[in-house]
Amino acid sequence: MASDMDLDARKGRADEAVASHATRSEPDFQQLSPMAPPFEPPSRQSLLLPPHSPIEKVAIAVEVCLKPSSSACHDEITSAVERLLAKRSLTYMDGPVVLKEGDDPFLCDNVQSICICDTGNEESADGLGNDTVLLFWQVTLNIFVYQFNDEGPGEELDDSEGIPNFQDWILPAKEFDGLWESLIFDTTLKRRLIRYAEVALLFSETAVNPNMISWNRVILLHGPPGTGKTSLCRAIAQKLSIRLNKRYGEAQLVEINAHSLFSKWFSESGKMVTKLFQKIHSFVEEGDTLIFLLLDEVESLASARHAALSGSEPSDSIRVVNALLTQLDKLKAFPNVIVLTTSNVTGAIDIAFVDRADIKAFVGLPSLWARYEILRSCIKELIRVGLLSTAWEGSEDLILEFTRIDRMNCCIFSSGAPLNVLASKLLLETAQKTEGLSCRALRKLPFLAYTMLRNVSKVDLLKYLECMEAAAKKEMTEISELK
Repeated sequence: MASDMDLDARKGRADEAVASHATRSEPDFQQLSPMAPPFEPPSRQSLLLPPHSPIEKVAIAVEVCLKPSSSACHDEITSAVERLLAKRSLTYMDGPVVLKEGDDPFLCDNVQSICICDTGNEESADGLGNDTVLLFWQVTLNIFVYQFNDEGPGEELDDSEGIPNFQDWILPAKEFDGLWESLIFDTTLKRRLIRYAEVALLFSETAVNPNMISWNRVILLHGPPGTGKTSLCRAIAQKLSIRLNKRYGEAQLVEINAHSLFSKWFSESGKMVTKLFQKIHSFVEEGDTLIFLLLDEVESLASARHAALSGSEPSDSIRVVNALLTQLDKLKAFPNVIVLTTSNVTGAIDIAFVDRADIKAFVGLPSLWARYEILRSCIKELIRVGLLSTAWEGSEDLILEFTRIDRMNCCIFSSGAPLNVLASKLLLETAQKTEGLSCRALRKLPFLAYTMLRNVSKVDLLKYLECMEAAAKKEMTEISELK
């Protein structure tokens, strides 16, 4: 039996334990288990260490562009870039990786640029405020090494009329450099189309039975003029030529305008289509070449069919449409072809084309969010080339992203606010006044604003933004007068 002294001692120790537990802000693991180590909050360094349990890693792309003069082996470049990133990067986010003095001389001699892509949230809109940061143990690097072709487009002319039947580019083409990054949409359309194309090619290459699962490798983009449909098709072809260059030795974009398929000579149009696709088949039959066929303004096919059925056009118009659809169906036999089509008139697309398209994506006019970011990218370009002067250090933060400025309180926009806040406010006001403008029209505004300046030797940023707002008002007025 315990003595009174022992009971008092135990009671005292229990009271001390209760008091100690009540005053601690963190769990007292020693009270719970005598073997537990003392509690310590995690250090900042420990947060950078990989977790003990396995996690699903994020696959990010690292695009490495070689200098025109480089003849370096792609595998050696890939290994050197892996070593560079392992040495330098604890975190990854979208943007360029700048080669510095002291970096691998092999890379400095051969590499023109290194860019990290695809770190953003899959649900976030394309090109709008991607500031996602990933730690090194969260990612798997997919490195793509490529070199631009600077020969420009080739052009095939019709023998009788001199109409260009098609233009073709060897990809990746220098002409399309930066096109992908310049396209800004409110949706995930760019990533959706890239993923679609990758899966469509995968299904074809693995010989999935097309009678069980149907896919045509045909994309239809429709919407108002000037919204970037044709540019997006070219950008998709360029991007996939880079991402799939380990699978295909070459890539080629063949662009056809639907209007050029109709001859003024009766019964010649069908022959023209057949002759054209014979040339395209010669490209496609090279199995290691990835072919993108871009058919622009396909609404002309629908109007031709309707006109022929109504009797206002000869039946030759129907023959050319049917010949084209037949030739497109024949391309399904080749796994290395993707057909990209566009239309400016949503309601006038041939129903036969609609049935063949796997994706029928509407590309509309840009929202306020997209308009602001489009104009912001233009301002950054003018600062980069020195046409706008500012004392602010670092043009990246000079014009704030829409996601940042949208969270600011209105009272912040006072006359004494920092330069970047005032500049962002002026740009936002311009974007608000341009509702209804296409992407093409928006990218003309910076040029029109520059023509309003009297002295272009040293252009102040805020003064220029005021001119841009005036140019936007004038553009909207002129458009309304045309209606």
